[in-house]
Amino acid sequence: MARRRKTSTFEDLIVIASRLPWWLSILLALLSWYWLYGYATSIPPRLTDPSQFSGHLTGAVFRGWATAFQYIVPAACVFGAIASIFGRIRRRKLLAEVATATLSGRTLENISWQEFERLVGEALRQQGYAITETGGNGPDGGVDLILRSPEGERYIVQCKQWRATKVGVPVIREFLGAMVTHGAVGGFVVTAGSFTSEAREFASGRNIRLVDGVELKKWIAAAKRALIQPPQTDTHIKPVLEEVSLKAETPNCPVCNSTMLKRVAKRGPHIGRAFWGCTKWPGCKGTI
Repeated sequence: MARRRKTSTFEDLIVIASRLPWWLSILLALLSWYWLYGYATSIPPRLTDPSQFSGHLTGAVFRGWATAFQYIVPAACVFGAIASIFGRIRRRKLLAEVATATLSGRTLENISWQEFERLVGEALRQQGYAITETGGNGPDGGVDLILRSPEGERYIVQCKQWRATKVGVPVIREFLGAMVTHGAVGGFVVTAGSFTSEAREFASGRNIRLVDGVELKKWIAAAKRALIQPPQTDTHIKPVLEEVSLKAETPNCPVCNSTMLKRVAKRGPHIGRAFWGCTKWPGCKGTI
């Protein structure tokens, strides 16, 4: 594997800013310049006592840093905002090309794994999620996207651009562990191919949605329509909970006989699983 090129602090700042909404990067540019410029041009207090020397020296060092970074940080934020804008344009163009693959020749099977991740991210963005691209180090490396729903819930996404091989149970089991690590209430595993029946059975009831190539193409078509005519209502999807086998009627708590409420485990070994919890929690910890 080729070594990653070492990057400068300026380049790292641009990368960070490019992952933010462009308007937020511009706002950070203005705020950082205002603060750094004000600090760099501030008049240091007069040194009236030798005991003040260390504080005076520290202030001088920080003013020196502020003098340099008053231009570097805002410039990085502006370049990051530009990169964010062009990145979004590229993602939308990619989505349109794949959605009209018969005309463009761009299909799920012949795009790169980086483009595949960006495509999935844009499709989910059009469904109402706020997207954070984690920038994996290679194909299929860990969690690729972190989602934030309008309700503030965290989800994670792993993209598998596997064409010939079906995604099996080991991948889903590792993904479940990643959900625990990231504190996610659910997640999506997306592939250009398909899943084994064992993988689907393992994911059932764990708030993990398995999206194969057929469903992904439907996502892409819907996302393209959303770009042309944004939906008037909230259309974001969640990992399916309907697969969980629970009683149709609301049961009573086996401990205190109070009514129960359907909940989803957000941490621990049963993360993502739906269960009935007592409405008097934390006073009563009865569950089904």
